[in-house]
Amino acid sequence: MRKLGRSGVEVGPLGFGAAGIGNLYTAVSDAQAHAAVDAAWSAGMRYFDTAPHYGIGLSERRLGAALRAHPRTAYTISTKVGRRLEPSGAGGDDLANGFAVPATHRRVWDFSADGVRRSLEESLTRLGLDRVDAVYLHDPDDHAEQAFHEGYPALEKLRSEGVVGAIGAGMNQAEMLTRFVRDTDVDMVLCAGRYTLLDQRALTDLLPAAQERGTSVVVGGAFNSGLLADPRPGATYNYAQAPPELLDRALRLKTLADRHGTTLRAAALAFCAAHPAVVSVLVGTRSAAEVRDCAEQFAAPVRAGFWQELRDTGLLPPDAPVPTEEPS
Repeated sequence: MRKLGRSGVEVGPLGFGAAGIGNLYTAVSDAQAHAAVDAAWSAGMRYFDTAPHYGIGLSERRLGAALRAHPRTAYTISTKVGRRLEPSGAGGDDLANGFAVPATHRRVWDFSADGVRRSLEESLTRLGLDRVDAVYLHDPDDHAEQAFHEGYPALEKLRSEGVVGAIGAGMNQAEMLTRFVRDTDVDMVLCAGRYTLLDQRALTDLLPAAQERGTSVVVGGAFNSGLLADPRPGATYNYAQAPPELLDRALRLKTLADRHGTTLRAAALAFCAAHPAVVSVLVGTRSAAEVRDCAEQFAAPVRAGFWQELRDTGLLPPDAPVPTEEPS
């Protein structure tokens, strides 16, 4: 287990990202969602991350229900603030936002101090908990002014009051996360899809800044929403169909992984975890089988020769840290 920054909150190296059990893209049943969480627990995962955005509250409700059988002190849970959920009579579904759920609520962007507290209180109700361990400001890309001047101070106050143990920001970009690391006292940032075998933009500023400041980095989107899990025509990259040049790059990576006796999934997870600033890699899974596969891939060795060939062929920057303990 590793601490989030200077807080006392600890996370394991592989965490459970709960967007999938919020019916991301396609529906899963309550039983399937519960089985996925159970499989994560059996695999040794003790860090679970969710958000109101995921299935407009469904992910939080399912995750809280599945974890109820376990001692509260035995796991770490994080959620997010910035999108409040308000009842909606519009009807229809939420697929426009990526979730196969009825559109019973609408999301309202709100990084105000009051909005942060209200959002957290509502999350606790859905989770059935009296506290969460960590809270992220969720996707404040277009709300930087309010997030930095109202939302972040509200989280800092909640941390000082002992309501939460660790605070941070989670985004699908590296630039604003770097600003959070440099200009605030966040314990951690969640960087999704910007430190992978296909996209290393976090390597330029974010990860060095985090190392310098002692801020922890949690990496999400290790598979870039699917392309690095199964590179094929029609595969998704950052929630859209992968462009041909990235599909070709992913296929080249897969060919090299096959040649070195590993899988692209194992390599993708190992790469994310190898940077010294990274304390945990979140995997988004929707079934027990996917959870078990991710755990197996994360534990699988990746030979040093694979990383060397990536560098030799220009598929990986020479300054990107890679695992060093595996045999050639």
